[in-house]
Amino acid sequence: MPRKSLALLVVLAFSSIVAGCAGRQVTDGPAAALPSALPSDPVPREEPRSRYGNGPYYEVLGQRYEVMKTGTGYREHGVASWYGKKFHGRPTSSREPYDMYAMTAAHRTLPLPSYVRVTNLRNNKSVVVRVNDRGPFVSNRIIDLSYAAAEGLDMIHDGTSLVEVASIGYEELDSSEPARQVRLESPSEILPPGASIYVQVGAFGDAENARRRFSMLRNGGIGPAFVHEDAAVTPALYRVRIGPIADVSQYDSIVEQLQRLGISETHLVTE
Repeated sequence: MPRKSLALLVVLAFSSIVAGCAGRQVTDGPAAALPSALPSDPVPREEPRSRYGNGPYYEVLGQRYEVMKTGTGYREHGVASWYGKKFHGRPTSSREPYDMYAMTAAHRTLPLPSYVRVTNLRNNKSVVVRVNDRGPFVSNRIIDLSYAAAEGLDMIHDGTSLVEVASIGYEELDSSEPARQVRLESPSEILPPGASIYVQVGAFGDAENARRRFSMLRNGGIGPAFVHEDAAVTPALYRVRIGPIADVSQYDSIVEQLQRLGISETHLVTE
């Protein structure tokens, strides 16, 4: 199939859920109480790529996304959201029905399916989820969790949380091969007690460049900001950071201020 046609097919496959992946309401839970016990984390297994939702690229709301060839080594800090009963039973981007009681998630660029461990950086709770959907298509969000997965991270009430998402890698199979179950440990590390979260807005080999970035933040009224000299690498790096960050609301506010200064490349880091 021509790439243009394939990209269009991907967009059509999940166009009905784009609005939902843009953000959730904390009232989007089940009409009745959850089952007596949450489902167990899925056991990562080797699976062929889905015929649907894997690009190689697609466009949503004027933004172009390129699907990763592999999720191996992927690790990112950011904000997680969740979706619930409004989409329960509707098709995901992989054409599997969305089950709010299963441990699944939506991601913009990881291959479908993929397995990741999601860790709530505020309470150290973590879950393993199977990524079978596309989204979230909103700024500052990196993963959209099922209701059950969000419950496992204790983030239902707040609706969002600062998280780490780390891939659980496996070798991809040709679609003609059968799936095999394998248990693999996540590369994610437990957040040390008392660790803090910061927004990093640059890492420079030249201390003067770091001071310029720091001055830009100070003059823009963004803080508390500081320059962290990382002597653990050679040559040393000077990392410009803001924080510590208490919650998603503060993080969103800082990102909005940075964008007004023309700074769009940011990373959440823990230390």
